[in-house]
Amino acid sequence: MKVIGLTGGIGAGKSTVTDHLRGRGYIVIDADAIARQITEKDAAALEKIVHCFGTAVLLEDGSLNRRKLGAIVFNDEEKKRQLEQITTVEVVNIIKKQIDDFRKEEKYDIIFVDAPLLFETGADKLTDLVWLVDADTKVRIKRVMDRDGISEKEVVDRIQNQMEGEEKRRLAQEIIDNSKGKEELYGQIEYLLMKYVEE
Repeated sequence: MKVIGLTGGIGAGKSTVTDHLRGRGYIVIDADAIARQITEKDAAALEKIVHCFGTAVLLEDGSLNRRKLGAIVFNDEEKKRQLEQITTVEVVNIIKKQIDDFRKEEKYDIIFVDAPLLFETGADKLTDLVWLVDADTKVRIKRVMDRDGISEKEVVDRIQNQMEGEEKRRLAQEIIDNSKGKEELYGQIEYLLMKYVEE
């Protein structure tokens, strides 16, 4: 079984790629979904987050205010590191266990691990190769502004707080350019699926 990592910076369109892969019947382990699960109301990781960042990151019902927490950590490298120490180890361990479980089933030729911080967290070491979803910076900024209703400066700050795009391109084995629209994007995905399914 081949394990392919999927990553990409904010606004690159990685979710569109994973939606397409799921639509084609592929298993995609979603690191963000796991992170949400382990920070749900009354979860141990949420208690640690509150201890570290205070009750200001909670909504009235006691659940995590992800937008508020995101605004705090995206602009503060030290706080971002603190959050990653709370959540990253557990998320990576869960991903590893899920990969091991799929291996035991012996049903799948390829599975994917979708993780925005794949390289930063070391989760790329669980994969055989990495596909990087990338797009022109102006396209990414507009997408995030439209999606999240935030200013251009806020988007640029978030982009600058992530690993350099050039470094990710160097580490990835395949680069998917998502600057030109879905038809071209899907064509690139299908090409890569043929390339790696046949191996």
